[in-house]
Amino acid sequence: MSTALIIVDIQNDYFPNGKMELVNPDKAAENAAKVLEWFRENDKENIFHVQHIAADPALGFFLPDTDGAEIHETVQPLENESLIIKHFPNSFLQTDLEKKLRENGVTEIVVVGMMTHMCIDATVRAAVDLGFETTLIEDACATRDVSYGGKDVPAEQVHYAFVGALNGMYCAVTSTEDFLQ
Repeated sequence: MSTALIIVDIQNDYFPNGKMELVNPDKAAENAAKVLEWFRENDKENIFHVQHIAADPALGFFLPDTDGAEIHETVQPLENESLIIKHFPNSFLQTDLEKKLRENGVTEIVVVGMMTHMCIDATVRAAVDLGFETTLIEDACATRDVSYGGKDVPAEQVHYAFVGALNGMYCAVTSTEDFLQ
């Protein structure tokens, strides 16, 4: 079995002074960088960086040709690593990610990135639906506070609600420390 790392949307707009700041993106990016380094040392051909570029300017962030849309310095791709451009939360939708994974014989994926409640959730669920055995490294992910109907939900609760819903039925959830051991 071949394993791939998929780094989803760790982009400048999610960091302080970005157009869509998350809660604790630096810590998540640091953990993602540790996982990336492990893959670079152990499995160089199967690293996939996913970059969201807004197809509609109304999104307000990840706008084409802006610094905010650039991949954050902590997880910059190397020349030999794949870069997948997407326009939807699901990293597989209308991209060649699945094709590249299958061409490389990948059957297992490890997912890190941002935002837990949006692109991470959509990507993990799609990966499982496509038959990939999936691991989510939860502390290498970040999200933000959300609200609906006058109810505010802090980022930590959003994160753990989505991680908890994915754990077991959709994927194995682990921490950076446990994954690296």
